[in-house]
Amino acid sequence: MTVKRITANLNSRSVSEMRGFYEAVFGLKLELDLGWIVTLGTGGDAPVQLSLAVNGGEDMPVPEISIEVENLDEVLAKARAHGCDILYGPEAESWGVRRFMLHDPSDNLVNVMMHV
Repeated sequence: MTVKRITANLNSRSVSEMRGFYEAVFGLKLELDLGWIVTLGTGGDAPVQLSLAVNGGEDMPVPEISIEVENLDEVLAKARAHGCDILYGPEAESWGVRRFMLHDPSDNLVNVMMHV
C-alpha cells in the first residue's frame, strides 16, 4: 500500500473567510468547492508528511498546521498586510528553520516556516 496524499482538514467558522485568508496570505488556489468544504492547493504534487508532537518548540503549543514557504519574509509581509497578529517570531530556530506563528480566522494555530 502507498499513501498518495494526506490533507489537513481545519475546522472553520466561515469557509469563505478561511478561503480568503489562505488565498491572500499563502497564494493558494481553489481546487474544489462544495459549499460546506473547499480544498485549496498549489496545483502541484506535494510530499506526504505527518508530524506528531508533544509541543510546538520553544514553549509554543503544537500548531494545527505547518506550512513551508520559499520566502518567509514575503509571507510575513502578506500576513501583516492582511491584519494578522504574529504570535511568535520570526525566529531562527536551532533545528534549522526560520519561522513565525499566527492564528487563522478560525483560531487554528499556523506554523509558517522555511528551511535555512
